[in-house]
Amino acid sequence: MANFSIRIDPELKKKMDSLKHLNWSEIIRKAIRSEIRNETEINKAKAVLLNEKIRKIAPENFSSVEVIRKFREERH
Repeated sequence: MANFSIRIDPELKKKMDSLKHLNWSEIIRKAIRSEIRNETEINKAKAVLLNEKIRKIAPENFSSVEVIRKFREERH
């Protein structure tokens, strides 16, 4: 595992020292994982919103089958 250093104020360190039964490394790892997960979800949500914003509704008589057929015929 990689090492990661942080600075905390003396008051916080005292409080952490008073709770020696807690695994602070694991608590911090979980918090970092959670933050990464939250940011990833936010980015996914933004992508979905952007997709919805730029999405265009096809004309009423539009046939994707015809468009695909046309492109395939032009290709060969």
